[in-house]
Amino acid sequence: MTKYEQIADVLRDRIERNIYPKDSFLPNQTEFVEEFKVSRVTIKKAINILVMEGLVYSQRGLGTRVLKNSIWGNKNFSAKEYDGLSAQLGENNLRSEVIKFDVVFPNELVQEKLLISAHDPVYKIIRLRLVDEKPYVLEHTYMPTSCVPNLTPDILTKSIYNYIHQKLKIVFAGAYRNIKADKSSSYDIKYLDCSEFDPVLEVEQVVYMKDGQPIEYSRSRSKFDTRTYSILDVIE
Repeated sequence: MTKYEQIADVLRDRIERNIYPKDSFLPNQTEFVEEFKVSRVTIKKAINILVMEGLVYSQRGLGTRVLKNSIWGNKNFSAKEYDGLSAQLGENNLRSEVIKFDVVFPNELVQEKLLISAHDPVYKIIRLRLVDEKPYVLEHTYMPTSCVPNLTPDILTKSIYNYIHQKLKIVFAGAYRNIKADKSSSYDIKYLDCSEFDPVLEVEQVVYMKDGQPIEYSRSRSKFDTRTYSILDVIE
């Protein structure tokens, strides 16, 4: 990740946490240059990312204003984000319902995705994530028990990623993500309030640790009108 992308992440987080409130102006670029110890060009690139994401509006001589609503709407998320729903939405209106939590031996697909053998046990987790008590995402997740020890049902009702990052001190290196449309399954119909004719958006991902070992293989499924994803392509 480039320096200006890192700075854009910091500014985006401050906007989301209301440090820079809606309809207010960001500090001027000179202040950011001093804070981040980078050039004005780097700051401009970081702010341009937020402009393209629809979070701020910048005009020469007037400064950069935080918009009241993103032009992409509140159902849109970056396809490059993989820090989990708790980080994206906050935990106040998010609730997790554990449908299945077992330790099993992996099938061939899970072995391939997690780079493990048939004898390496994994957690098999199915969780329904609800926002404002409405079905939001149905997650099917596999994690090697050796990578995520002592996982409990109580942790599953909160944020698994918080447990991984804060308790186990594991840092993610990146993720591979595949997004596709699919037909609704029996699980989708039961838990996502889908009909058998409703299409479902599936996000399949493998998350990697710093040493290159996959720590998670998951499929997150949502009803077609629940959320969308976008990719910001910045040309150097």
